[in-house]
Amino acid sequence: MAWFKRTKEGIVTSNEDKLEVPDGLWYKCSSCKKTIPTTELQQNKYVCTNCDYHPRVNSKEYFEVIFDNNEFELLFENLKPKDFLHFKDLKAYKDRLTDTLKKVKVTEAITVATGKVNGKNLTIACMNFNFIGGSMGSVVGERISKGIDYCIENKTPYLIISKSGGARMMEAAFSLMQLAKTSAKLTQLSAAKLPYLSLMTDPTTGGVTASFAMLGDINMAEPEALIGFAGPRVIKETIKKDLPKGFQRSEFLLEHGFLDFIVSRKELKQRLSDLIEMLLT
Repeated sequence: MAWFKRTKEGIVTSNEDKLEVPDGLWYKCSSCKKTIPTTELQQNKYVCTNCDYHPRVNSKEYFEVIFDNNEFELLFENLKPKDFLHFKDLKAYKDRLTDTLKKVKVTEAITVATGKVNGKNLTIACMNFNFIGGSMGSVVGERISKGIDYCIENKTPYLIISKSGGARMMEAAFSLMQLAKTSAKLTQLSAAKLPYLSLMTDPTTGGVTASFAMLGDINMAEPEALIGFAGPRVIKETIKKDLPKGFQRSEFLLEHGFLDFIVSRKELKQRLSDLIEMLLT
């Protein structure tokens, strides 16, 4: 057996030539654990190239996937959340809003934009999970409602992409009022004979599921998305029984008649274009 011995003491590794890897250069799939370049994920419509897992993305990415040439007009960005109740839990709601706005590049838990999909007009309200868990506050409800008014005025279909933990507890009753408000406004869109398309993504839970997310003329979802009112852990603890395999996932809901179909993010743009053409003809 050969033995190797250091003959010089004090040898250190220099950091002068160490290359720093920029943040966001690589993506590690939380499902299959494979690491791929972020550009590769982006080119595959933000779907894992190895296992087809759909990671959580927000309005910026969805607009890039759906709108022609990533061209669109943002609407109602002047509407910003406020701390009407001076609410405080572990942190004051006002401070939570300030800290969140510093970390993310969106102004609320939903972003509304209008543009074209394969040449067809479409207005989209897309939820941002990175903004306080995509929680539905008063401004979220107001942006959705104003989006409906815009659709009626401009004769465009409406797509809402849901991704939310539910109502925003820091706004208490102001948040809960949005369930009734958005549901009532959607009846106006229906009366105007304009299509409402609902896309549920992972996760769609709480008051969002209980209101506008399940009211689409077409209800669709991404693969393996968690969709429900209360979470599976809460339900299991309440009924004291094991839940069926895949309970509250897209495939389970499709099998039980709650969804019209499941659509991959890679096929989403063409499917939306086909639906708009079919429903407006």
